[in-house]
Amino acid sequence: MKNQLNLIIIAIAFVASACTTKSIQPSITSSEFGVMPNGQKSLIYTLVNQQGLEAKITDYGAKLVSLEIPDKNGLLADVILGYETLDQYLKGDQYFGATVGRYANRIAKGKFTLEGKEYQLALNNGVNHLHGGPKGYQSLIWKSEIIDQNGFPSLKFTYHSPDGEENYPGNLDIEVVYTWKNDNSLSIDYKATTDQTTIVNLTHHSLFNLKGAGNGDILDHVLTINANAFTPVDSTLIPVGEIRPVANTPMDFTTPHPVGERISSDYEQIVKGRGYDHNWVLNKNQKGLTLAAELYEPESGRVMKVLTTEPGIQFYSGNFLDGSQIGKGNLPYKFRFGLALETQHYPDSPNHANFPSVVLKKGEVYTQTTVYSFSIKK
Repeated sequence: MKNQLNLIIIAIAFVASACTTKSIQPSITSSEFGVMPNGQKSLIYTLVNQQGLEAKITDYGAKLVSLEIPDKNGLLADVILGYETLDQYLKGDQYFGATVGRYANRIAKGKFTLEGKEYQLALNNGVNHLHGGPKGYQSLIWKSEIIDQNGFPSLKFTYHSPDGEENYPGNLDIEVVYTWKNDNSLSIDYKATTDQTTIVNLTHHSLFNLKGAGNGDILDHVLTINANAFTPVDSTLIPVGEIRPVANTPMDFTTPHPVGERISSDYEQIVKGRGYDHNWVLNKNQKGLTLAAELYEPESGRVMKVLTTEPGIQFYSGNFLDGSQIGKGNLPYKFRFGLALETQHYPDSPNHANFPSVVLKKGEVYTQTTVYSFSIKK
């Protein structure tokens, strides 16, 4: 009888173990997110990986809406600043979670010269052009489809940017593919082609808080950036053209530092940025993916690594958040409640010959990949 009881206990334990280790089939499903002012419907997609964790992405601006990540105790939190409805996105910050272009970041006075012709772009950031202009890609409905990549579901967005849109030259056809992988990494693959010479600099503009969106500031987040230099800026946050070493400055994140440790420094670049709002020149020794940054939040134990094929990364410490944006759970996004780590070519590159080129010509293909990978440190 005792042996039979032991066998039953072993059998129950085996079944329980099998149930707990059974993986979930990765999937992508869609539902209506809302209706645009012109009557066009917007969709939101739910991407589920093998761990059962969800990423939500909408075709409005090809935006990452939410990403639930467990902490060291297994408790989930959404680490992406954003909103719950399309209407809130239409009325709120257009850049939360967005795919940004045709030129991410700033162009001085909105001017650049290409093949002998000068172009004047909209000035939507004081005296400068920012993130592709007031009608940039963040405020458009992208075409979307669920695709299969080597047996794994991915979400593909496409957009045809016509010649002259926001006064950029050339018809530009763009693809952005999101893949929420089983190892809790979000891969974003970009591709673009043009029918005439133009400039291209695309990026992803999520603001992260590894404590959870709306759950306090990001000053305790510990940041490492794989960069020995950065591009200093003027008072309007335009690079002056210098590649400056980070050594012996508050810009040195080659070893881990809490974001808030030196953010109130009187270093002139910190003063100009009202904190951190700069481009770091990544240490690149290969053409493929390399580690750009690592972010760690000690209270939750959450870790985010950023890998990219791009030459630069913009670290923005949420200096312009002021509590006026009311986000998920009716929580305000206050001063420095989120930070961005935007992989990119350098700001104002068209006006600096010593910066990596952002020129794309007919017959060439623009490609880049960025990965946000999540884990736990206990």
